[in-house]
Order: sequence, then structure tokens, then C-alpha cells
Amino acid sequence: MKKLSLCVLMGACLFTTTAAFAAADCKSYPKEEWASEESLKEALEAEGYTIKKFKIDGNCYEIYGRNKEGKKVEIYFDTKTLAIVKAIGLKE
Repeated sequence: MKKLSLCVLMGACLFTTTAAFAAADCKSYPKEEWASEESLKEALEAEGYTIKKFKIDGNCYEIYGRNKEGKKVEIYFDTKTLAIVKAIGLKE
């Protein structure tokens, strides 16, 4: 019985951990409607962000870097509107 309880508890922890790291759910647009990566990078750098890594994750633009206060951030953006879809490490 103890083994079963432990397995259930470990499974629940694993599920909640992976759910916390799930990617953002960005709307899908045809590539010709996407805003340019360069325009997003320029806008973020003008706001004081430092971009360590920029990538496309599914239908999202995703950046890893630091905000103007120097705190680490991970932000997912809509590829057409460049609106923030999900942000980790930001206080909104």
C-alpha cells in the first residue's frame, strides 16, 4: 500500500512539474503574415531587454534574456501582433 501511495504522489508531482513548463499556445498564422523577427528584437532592445536566445517555438517567437532590471525572463510572443502570450520571470 505504501508503494502505491508513493507512486501516485510521485506521478502527481511529475504531472504538475511538466504542466508548469508547458509551452505557450500561440495562434497560427500563415508565415507571410508574421511580423519580422528583427522588428521584435529592435523593440525589445529599445525597452532595455538583453536577448540571449531568440527562437521560433511552434507558432510563437520566444526569447530568453534579461529585462531592464537585469532579471532573467522567458517570453513568448504572438508572431503576427507581437503581443506577449506568456511570460516567465516578469511581474505583470
